[in-house]
Amino acid sequence: MRDGRRARDTMPPAATAAVVLLYALWGMAHNLNDILVAQFRKAFDLTDLQSSLVQSCFYVAYLVAPIPVAMFMHRFGYRRGIVVGLSLYAIGALLFWPAAQSVTYGAFLGALFVIACGIVFLETAGTGAIVAIGRPETAEWRINVAQAFNPLGTIAGVLIGRQFIFSAQELDAARRDALSPAARASLRLAEAQAVQLPYLGIAIVLLIVAVAFLVIRFPPAMDRPDDASLTGEFGTLLGARFFAAGVGVQFCYVGAQVGVWSFLIRYAQQTVPGTGERTAALYLTVSLAIFFAGRLASLPLLRRWSSAQVCRTFACLATAGGMAIVAVPGPVGVAAMIAVSFFMSVMFPSIYAIALHGHAARAKPAAALMTMAIVGGAVLTAAMGAISDASGRIELAYLVPVAGFAVVAAYAHAAVRAGRVGSSVAAGH
Repeated sequence: MRDGRRARDTMPPAATAAVVLLYALWGMAHNLNDILVAQFRKAFDLTDLQSSLVQSCFYVAYLVAPIPVAMFMHRFGYRRGIVVGLSLYAIGALLFWPAAQSVTYGAFLGALFVIACGIVFLETAGTGAIVAIGRPETAEWRINVAQAFNPLGTIAGVLIGRQFIFSAQELDAARRDALSPAARASLRLAEAQAVQLPYLGIAIVLLIVAVAFLVIRFPPAMDRPDDASLTGEFGTLLGARFFAAGVGVQFCYVGAQVGVWSFLIRYAQQTVPGTGERTAALYLTVSLAIFFAGRLASLPLLRRWSSAQVCRTFACLATAGGMAIVAVPGPVGVAAMIAVSFFMSVMFPSIYAIALHGHAARAKPAAALMTMAIVGGAVLTAAMGAISDASGRIELAYLVPVAGFAVVAAYAHAAVRAGRVGSSVAAGH
């Protein structure tokens, strides 16, 4: 009966737009972190490993928060979960103000953790809502369409950071070292406070969106509590071979994606002499635009081939591109990184769709477990920072994403061989 009700629920246009907007909002948070890695590295004189704590502190929330979030939504529904998520996101953004005033790296990391907890609510609720509201047989298509809007937020995040956080006047290491202690302290304060107004503006937008979710009319499924045993549903999902493997593969993929972009600015500046941070940030913006183009280009492909088939091809090409990043540092490596962004575009929704196949009725616990896999962004990014610090060569750190893409390719290949998300589903998009 529950599945029948879901199949009959339809999303009004305003409600659809509101849920899709969430994908852009959490994308913006993720890629503003790439700007923060570079900004805090300057402001606090950090090593690559220390600056990677921006991502690690953010993504560790994906390990600790998804199960409590799933329990909350299990009882109160998707809409309330989204409102709580937007509120936490806004609170974390507001905490950037006192963190900047105190010029304390730990305070920024704490604020990022609060933001990340809000994002976990949004990703779990937003992804679950897209799956649960509508026909199960078209869930794969809806996931890919909604995910296509995520890069718009990521591009906006980098543009905000490049325009309002990075200083128009860049100082190289020699000029910074020549500053007096007082001048250096003043510069550090200015660099820390550069984040205040952008994050204040983000907080205001988030609170407006939260109010909108309270007043927009949604189908009953958005507010409907679940009467099934959450523990039993988790057990069923983890007992399914492709779903359990999919969680592990998503861990590897997210770590690879976050790592590629987190150190792009650092890679460009270290391997292409004379590259300023604003120029390097422009490369990141281009990468995200290419990622968005990949999402759009994959949609017609998914009408002809399954997610597994498209993902296998893209993952193999991303692996090859990642090897070029490692083997040919410099302009060729930067170009390869931009190309890899195109091929990454289809991986997250495809892994999700492959794993979810046959489990659409368990959208809430499935979304929670898949969201937990995003902790890969904390683990693998820290590993990249450690490799870079130990070797003194940022390009060697990109062996980590290469391994991640290879894992995705193997999973997609196994799914194709098993007939997972076959042509009949793909044709029904």
